[in-house]
Amino acid sequence: MLKILKVSGFSLEPDFQDGDYVLIARWPGWGPRVGQVVALHQPAYGTLLKRVWSLDPAAGTVEVRGQHPHSVDSRTFGPVPIGSLMGRVIWKISKPAAHPPLKGKGKD
Repeated sequence: MLKILKVSGFSLEPDFQDGDYVLIARWPGWGPRVGQVVALHQPAYGTLLKRVWSLDPAAGTVEVRGQHPHSVDSRTFGPVPIGSLMGRVIWKISKPAAHPPLKGKGKD
């Protein structure tokens, strides 16, 4: 499964900026690893992008964290069932940089 998501928020700055796009992938047999950036569905907060902090295979859960000190993550809502993970980030497309208008000699 592949899915494109738009990054909304500042949880994983500077690696992922508000307005970036990410490609999420999940395939049969995939499992999260510590350090991977994953997308997940959290009932109270919706779709989130976080980094896997720790795994508990016996419980079937992971702890996820943001890089920002005030991130809403497993410190807020606890461990996340592995089944709620949508997949891991395999590609990032950075948002376009803001540029001033080009100056030219042509008429608009």
